[in-house]
Amino acid sequence: MDSTQISVAPAGPELSLFLPVLDEEENLRPMHEKIKAALDALGRTAEVIFVDDGSTDRSLAILKEIAAEDPRVRVISLRRNYGQTAAMSAGIDAARGHILIPMDADLQNDPADIKRLLDKLDEGYDVVSGWRKNRQDKLISRKIPSQIANRIISWIGGVPLHDYGCSLKAYRREVIQDVRLYGEMHRFIPIYASWAGARVTEIPVDHHARTMGKSKYGISRTIKVIFDLMTIKFMASYQTKPIYVFGTFGMLAFVASILAGGYAVFMKLANIIGLPQFHADFVETPLPVLCIVMFAISIQFFLMGLLAELLVRTYHESQDKAIYAVREKIGFD
Repeated sequence: MDSTQISVAPAGPELSLFLPVLDEEENLRPMHEKIKAALDALGRTAEVIFVDDGSTDRSLAILKEIAAEDPRVRVISLRRNYGQTAAMSAGIDAARGHILIPMDADLQNDPADIKRLLDKLDEGYDVVSGWRKNRQDKLISRKIPSQIANRIISWIGGVPLHDYGCSLKAYRREVIQDVRLYGEMHRFIPIYASWAGARVTEIPVDHHARTMGKSKYGISRTIKVIFDLMTIKFMASYQTKPIYVFGTFGMLAFVASILAGGYAVFMKLANIIGLPQFHADFVETPLPVLCIVMFAISIQFFLMGLLAELLVRTYHESQDKAIYAVREKIGFD
């Protein structure tokens, strides 16, 4: 992602709201008014970061006007459309608050729910996820695929949430600041946070039907989510021990090679040991070729596993990055 890292101030605001924006010119001013009213009612210090993700309409111009009127508003303009995950990542990098709150800019999320998210955080949670319990979207193209995807994600990721696709969430800074996002993985941030030991929960939030502008996301993202889920499952189970998965496939290929080769030899000797019905020359069966191919594949898997182990160790040791996360230290200077 081509975006400039913005340094974190030593003492930032209490809250950082960040909103990805893509061609939402009709919704920006009404959304800002709702955010302003919600923040004024909270009485907490806050900043609002709009991340323009390569809009082709007047969104950026309107955001500049809003920023000139409201000192809490900051704007990041990306060079082109990188996607929602990249825009979310830019917002996280730029945020200075102690609590980070992403949300959509299309007026479907309600800023009035921010107070309820914060109240839930105050109960001791690290992540509070919004659940669009009464979702105002099309049943066939949006709601049903989303329900299926959420159940699969919950099962694979081990974090039982009803609505991973809801952008409105609240995070304590320490559980999200080191998260690096790729692909379409912004929806999986609660899973990453849970891996780091965060306490995750969810609450129902309001969801409004879109009245202006067009949705930029549809059922076509399902394929991307499937690929991202494969990555999530791999990272959840084998992030620090990739040799286990590569070695398993390598061992299966090696066993298949031994079985194919052994049976080929048995067929070659069958006539000698008195079993002519099983007799076959090597040229009459694909088993010798299968034996060689599976043996070569097993060697490749073993070598890939060793290479992955080297990469994992380089990743952690070069950054002095631990493979664990500490929640609290007591009695240390």
